[in-house]
Amino acid sequence: MSDLFAALGVELDDELLTLALTHRSYAYEHGGLKTNERLEFLGDAVLGLTVTQHLYHRHPERPESDLAKMRAGVVNTQALARVARGLTDKGLGAHLLLGRGELKSGGADKSSILADSLEALLGAIYLQHGMDVVQDVILRLFTELLDEGGLLDWKTSLQELAAARGLGVVRGQLHWARSPAGIHRRRPRDGHPLWIRHRPDQERSRTKGGREGRRGFGATRQRPTRRIVRVDARAA
Repeated sequence: MSDLFAALGVELDDELLTLALTHRSYAYEHGGLKTNERLEFLGDAVLGLTVTQHLYHRHPERPESDLAKMRAGVVNTQALARVARGLTDKGLGAHLLLGRGELKSGGADKSSILADSLEALLGAIYLQHGMDVVQDVILRLFTELLDEGGLLDWKTSLQELAAARGLGVVRGQLHWARSPAGIHRRRPRDGHPLWIRHRPDQERSRTKGGREGRRGFGATRQRPTRRIVRVDARAA
């Protein structure tokens, strides 16, 4: 577990660490062991308070509605899973105690399991080391997400600014995508834009009132979108 401790920046007692990594599927198969769910409950509260406090002090001029959007962009299943996957070379999933069925179904990389297990680890750190230490761990692990302020907040802000200035609806369009297997397309559904999600690069542009705006590139549709809306929102 040395790599996990290095990623967290703290160590945990064997018993507490094992509990934090024990999924209910593993506990069920081994005679009803204790699971990490109580630690997850605790870690969720610690994470929420830490992020809320950080955003409150970092953005003194922002209203409650903006802070809530930013917090939602950080404290959610996908964001937590993203952090969990980056904890070690193999991700947090490689360290989890999962039942055989859960392992076969890819449980070690399920976003919900990764998110819950990361919260359980945070709960364990809080119990052993206290609030100051776990807050330091959270702020370090979530630095990128906190800096982004939540993609939802930037998208919403850009839409609001465009509407206020009479620029029309902001729309996103994916122009092309390359992958080792060539260019792949998906049929649009219900009139929604066509999303093509293939690596290594995707190009996106945003339009305001029918006029083409900025372009961005990235390996997934979220990355170029995030870059564009952040620049537009700041420039507006």
